[in-house]
Amino acid sequence: MASQEQLLPTQSAAPTVWQSVSLRSVLIAVVLTVLASFWIDQSEVVKFFCQITESVPAIPAVAAIILLVLLNPFLRRISQRLGLSRVEMLVVYAFLTVATSMAGCGIVRFFINTIPVLFYFDTPENNFAEYQRFLPEWLMTHDREAIRQLYEGSETGGIPWRFWTTPILSWLGLFLALWLVMLCLTVLFRRQWAEKEKLVYPLLYLPLEVTEGVESRALVSEFFRNRIMWIGFAVAVLYNVSNIINAYNPSFMTIGKYYDIGRLFTERPLSALQPMMLHYRPEMIGFGYLVSTEVALSVWVFYLFLKLQSLVATTAGVELAGFPFAQEQSTGVYVALALALVWVGRAHLGDVARKAFGLAPQVSDSDEPMTYRTVVLGGVASLAAVLAWMIAAGMAPWLAIVYTTLILMVALVYTRIRAEVGVPLIWMFPYFGHYKAIKYFTNSRALIYNNEWRSATIFTTLVFLSRGYFPSLMGYQAESYRLCQEVGIRPRHMTWALILALIVGFLVAVWLHLRSYYAFGAGGLRALEGWGAGIAKAEYEMLTGYAKASTPADVPRAVAAVAGLLQATILTVARMLFLKFPLHPLGLAMATSYGELVWGTFFIVWLVKTIVIKLGGMRGYRQLIPGFIGLALGHFFTAGVVYDLFGTFGQAEWYQRYGVWFG
Repeated sequence: MASQEQLLPTQSAAPTVWQSVSLRSVLIAVVLTVLASFWIDQSEVVKFFCQITESVPAIPAVAAIILLVLLNPFLRRISQRLGLSRVEMLVVYAFLTVATSMAGCGIVRFFINTIPVLFYFDTPENNFAEYQRFLPEWLMTHDREAIRQLYEGSETGGIPWRFWTTPILSWLGLFLALWLVMLCLTVLFRRQWAEKEKLVYPLLYLPLEVTEGVESRALVSEFFRNRIMWIGFAVAVLYNVSNIINAYNPSFMTIGKYYDIGRLFTERPLSALQPMMLHYRPEMIGFGYLVSTEVALSVWVFYLFLKLQSLVATTAGVELAGFPFAQEQSTGVYVALALALVWVGRAHLGDVARKAFGLAPQVSDSDEPMTYRTVVLGGVASLAAVLAWMIAAGMAPWLAIVYTTLILMVALVYTRIRAEVGVPLIWMFPYFGHYKAIKYFTNSRALIYNNEWRSATIFTTLVFLSRGYFPSLMGYQAESYRLCQEVGIRPRHMTWALILALIVGFLVAVWLHLRSYYAFGAGGLRALEGWGAGIAKAEYEMLTGYAKASTPADVPRAVAAVAGLLQATILTVARMLFLKFPLHPLGLAMATSYGELVWGTFFIVWLVKTIVIKLGGMRGYRQLIPGFIGLALGHFFTAGVVYDLFGTFGQAEWYQRYGVWFG
């Protein structure tokens, strides 16, 4: 499945000298995580005008590495001991990508706003009270006053920890167990992807280039002395500044963030093409330039194919709400690609299994993040812990197994997209799809377990694992291990750093949200119908509706999922059989999961790269790489750091006129 065209400069082989993860770098990362929590709190929770944790890589991690690079020469001039090494900076970066992402709208904010919904929003009409008993007290406090104060604020602003400590620790156990499963899954495929298929992990170009030469006495690295980089940076600054001015003064002309081509099609059947948003986001164009042309081509071709399906259906008089069911197709695509990844890597996975059980002593795992025995046995134990947690909460064993399997399959394919394509989008997967797939392949009565709705209630409570983006953090795991290979960080030390990052990130994120919610009231901070509460409330209402009337399987959506699976399978086989086959199955995965946002970007990228390579060849292409990375960096710095920091310390209503969303 790897791209035929590797356009990035060849990355270095694994270093022969491994460096440890220093205690200093971990302490710096922990301190920066705590400091970043105040920034995240103001930006995303209190004032709500920029989702800095939703970007890829997370804005706090980008800001931290830029800050450390700029401070390092001055620290070294004071004392060589004060200066940080490149390895230490990259450890801080990897730690922060995970720890600060935990606070985002798709993880802890979603989770915190989901679990109290049955208690705070219960009315005689929705019958939520009947389902409250299905949530164990170790999973969610049943204290009405503690829940009321969460949404309405407490008189003192203090957090009633006695009601929250047990649930928080129990949920940490679930997150940690799932994190360990994902780590083991990452290690299982690491050598296959990085060494055998030689994937290039394009998103690492930014931290690697920014930190190149930081141990010298030069004030700035070669990357920051590159004029082409600064041209791209300036374009991003101009893009953001002009859009910001336009938000406050609409008479000021600007390019905007997108153009809706669909508004040109107002008459039936062409109206079926609406919407057709051509987004031109700097960070996606910047990193998209590193994507192979065949993937870029595939994304917009498959997106237009989806639009063609809508057009044909409308012309034929077919009226199905949601057709052509892109997310449902995407779920099937992801399942097919996950199975394909296992099939392609079967020889390596066989070596791992034999080594784990002492049957292949010639297979070396000395430079792996874990021994293969730990990977296999630890992965099985962690998976068993996840399933045991769900079953102990009340979930039917079959439902726990199917749901967890779908989550891990989606996480694996998303990680492959990050490793091979490098698209900087945290939502590049069929969010909600793997949760809903279980429902539209079965009827609602199948969710009854032991003659009650306890299992379905827990399943509904866990909706954030699908609709949120926790599984996509597996992409950061893969990139962190690639950083180890690039600069010589001991992989097993990185494993412990990533585990600590998860724990610290979760605890800090829970603390910052509870602190703000009890101080201001979650209801006053757009949490009643916003992230978590609104989605969970709708799902719980659907659940209570099942008791009144049985809901059959959704055949059209199930068919769409099967169609997606078949399309991905055919594409994968075609790429194995035909060397020059122009379409890539990962392009289908991206187009069906979030094509509305990415197709325009990849059309622009494909067009630009095609012209550049035809006129300047590979030499011309590589000369322009710093400019496109500068475009992404300029957007992160201008919109995600500078504008966001001004908004953090400024008046909320002023900066809310121009929201910055990276998702």
